[in-house]
Amino acid sequence: MDPQEFRAQAHKMVDFIADYYRDVESLPVRSQVTPGYLRSSLPSNAPEEPQSFDTVLDDVKSMIVPGVTHWQNPNFFGFFPSNSSTAGMLGEFLSGGFNVDGSEWATSPAATELEMLVLNWLGKLLNLPDEFLFNRSGNGGGVIHASASEAVLVALLAARGRAISENKAKGLEEQEILSKLLVYTSDQTHPCLHKACVIVGLPKSNLVILPTLATDDYALSLPILKSAVRNGVTKGFIPFFLGATVGTTSSSAIDPLPALADIAKEYGMWFHVDAAYAGNACICPEFRHFLNGVENAHSFNLSANKWLLTNIDCSILWLKDSKQLSSTLSTLTNKELKTSSIQSRVVNFKDWQVAQGRRFRSLKLWFVMRLYGALGLRNHIRTHINHAKHFEILVREDSRFEILAPCRFGLVCFRLKPSVKHEDNGWKLNSSLLEAINSGGKIFMTHTVLSGVYTLRMSIGGTQTKRENVDDAWKIIQEEAQNLLDQEII
Repeated sequence: MDPQEFRAQAHKMVDFIADYYRDVESLPVRSQVTPGYLRSSLPSNAPEEPQSFDTVLDDVKSMIVPGVTHWQNPNFFGFFPSNSSTAGMLGEFLSGGFNVDGSEWATSPAATELEMLVLNWLGKLLNLPDEFLFNRSGNGGGVIHASASEAVLVALLAARGRAISENKAKGLEEQEILSKLLVYTSDQTHPCLHKACVIVGLPKSNLVILPTLATDDYALSLPILKSAVRNGVTKGFIPFFLGATVGTTSSSAIDPLPALADIAKEYGMWFHVDAAYAGNACICPEFRHFLNGVENAHSFNLSANKWLLTNIDCSILWLKDSKQLSSTLSTLTNKELKTSSIQSRVVNFKDWQVAQGRRFRSLKLWFVMRLYGALGLRNHIRTHINHAKHFEILVREDSRFEILAPCRFGLVCFRLKPSVKHEDNGWKLNSSLLEAINSGGKIFMTHTVLSGVYTLRMSIGGTQTKRENVDDAWKIIQEEAQNLLDQEII
């Protein structure tokens, strides 16, 4: 690498990114391309000769940007946010520059030790129990994964390993144990748990998905859970994993952690709490109570790349007993390595994840936490929650609309009220409204289904989203809604 050439190209890239963020609000939020558009624009084979950086960057502008749905547009209100920040980008840039493999302590001590340090920092901001932190007196600690899906998967693997060991001690064979293991969760849980069950080899029928009700604000019902667990035990099954959520994808529902922890303890289940989105808000003292009960969980995950200004990917899993996980995933086979003095004193994160290699992800979280500080991060969260409360008020003030779930964080669930003549209870009306909203290109939203009702989701959390973006979005929603209602009258 020629340092001068690198400086010149890097400066151009920084200028491009800076201009992109300056101008992103003027771009259509949702990409307007059709499937296969890029295949017809780029060669089918790699170039034989090197091409200039300027040529490649020009292709980015003309071919890649049109195919991007702009998550960093302040009018992106679709899925839960994918926060970006200058601090996060700089940390990511440095990680790419070092380009180390932090799979073991020895392969890059700074990568391992910074991750341990920064996850303790974040754990303390969340007021997590000491058992979840790295300290000399316990086996707890955290690890950064690529996504919440991977965090949930390895938690399930650790739980499965524990269940197999415990039941082998009772005289059962491993295959018999696996056929009897049951996972319990609600119908609001993210489907990553469903995928995790498939990956670890559990029969699909062994995932018990329990219905939730509007009367419980779509939280996991204790009577329904207790009945299902008792029923499974009566039939000879082994309840081994209970998955709870703080801030579900559909409606930001919050499962009752303290009571669920009691049930998990009674039946010897591993208790996991997925707070990928809403857990970020719990660095604010006024929202910390939503995590009450996490002290009785075995594992807990949160995605800083969703709402904590840390560029994707940065999803964190904390465990009380990391040995349950590392003993399941360890790849050490040489006895001398296992018993060497250095191995007994260090953490090797390759044994905490599915992949062998790993990136220096902790750098970007470290940059974010230092350049924003706890005060800046809390203000970031509070601003979005205030925007969401403001939007909720706007919806309630318009008699044509109704709120369908409590607004606790940055998500508002609502719909355009159907008239009596709508036999589908407003399904077509609201799906048409959503398509009209998104087709305009100025804002982007998504939907969910709650109790069979087609529900619009307004998810507020973009790094650059301001109050005026929320107000402008509401005007668009009202205008498109009135257009639909006028067409019905005609």
